[in-house]
Amino acid sequence: MMARTESTVLALGTQAPEFALENVLTEEIVNMKSVAGAKGLLVMFICRHCPFVRHIENGLVQLGLDYAGKGVGIVAISSNDATNHPADAPKSLAAQASQLGFSFPYLYDETQEAARAYGAVCTPDFFLFDGDLKLAYRGQFDDSRPGNGVPVTGEDLRRAMDALLAGKTVDPIQKPSRGCTIKWK
Repeated sequence: MMARTESTVLALGTQAPEFALENVLTEEIVNMKSVAGAKGLLVMFICRHCPFVRHIENGLVQLGLDYAGKGVGIVAISSNDATNHPADAPKSLAAQASQLGFSFPYLYDETQEAARAYGAVCTPDFFLFDGDLKLAYRGQFDDSRPGNGVPVTGEDLRRAMDALLAGKTVDPIQKPSRGCTIKWK
């Protein structure tokens, strides 16, 4: 039985916290403003070892491809303690990104300050900000979980992104993400 942690409910309208983290593929420092798009920014807290992330990782790849160039920047961050969870160390994360073909930057939050600033508590955990970098969505990818038989579609997150791109208000009724707890130091 996998432990499930439910994401916290960060208040809608919260300003996106700044970050400057190393891209595991390029080893360059990436900051929030450099990845934000004119219409918004999606910040995804993921990792390599979590079965909840592994369950949706191909859906994350497709999401990145489907929304590329549409005005919403996408970035993934791993904040897990790599000392106790070596599958989540930067070299392993880089292998994950390469194998899957992530089209978005994958950053490593060694100090875990970004996860704390965003209120991220589980993997996966999603935070979608509008063009003013105000929180518009903090919820699940979709209803699919390992073993529940529900197809991975990204339906909930895609609905929020589509509303944002159309200039509409994102539905404030949102289901929290569920997954493995972030592995704190």
